[in-house]
Amino acid sequence: PAAHGCDSVVYMFEPNPGEPARPLAAIASSGETARIMLALKTVLAAHDETETLVFDEIDANIGGEVGRAVGEKMRRVAASHQVIAITHLPQSAVCGDRHFVVAKGVSGGRTRTWISEVEGEDRVSEIARMLGGEKLTSVTRKHAEELLENGKKKDRR
Repeated sequence: PAAHGCDSVVYMFEPNPGEPARPLAAIASSGETARIMLALKTVLAAHDETETLVFDEIDANIGGEVGRAVGEKMRRVAASHQVIAITHLPQSAVCGDRHFVVAKGVSGGRTRTWISEVEGEDRVSEIARMLGGEKLTSVTRKHAEELLENGKKKDRR
C-alpha cells in the first residue's frame, strides 16, 4: 500500500459526442473542471453533508444561455447548501438570492478591499454595469431589469 492508499483513480471524460473518453486532467480546462464539479454537486447534493460550497468563477469562458444554465444549477444546489459564487457573468449573478460587490481601491496610502450587498435599484445598476461597463445606458439598464426578472423564475427545465 502507498501512503495515500492502494488505488489510483483517473477520471475519464468525453466532452463531445463522437470523441473518445480521455483523462479529465489532460483535456479539461479549469473552467470545464469546475463545471463538471458543479454537475456532480448538483447530482449528489441531497447526499452531501458539506454545508457551504464556494464556486470561484465557475462560469469563466462561457456566456449567455450557458451562463444562465450554470446560475440555475447553482441555485438548485443552494436549495440544500449555502452557495457562494464569485462571478463576472451577469447571467449567473441574477440567479442568486443575494448579490455582493467586492471592490478594491487605495485609501490612506494602502490598498483596501470592500464588500457590500446590493439590492433593489443598486442591484439593477450593478447588473447593468456587468453587462455594459461603467457607462450605463437605458438599454443596458432595461436588459439588466429583464435578466433580474428572469433570474427570479424557477428553473426552466
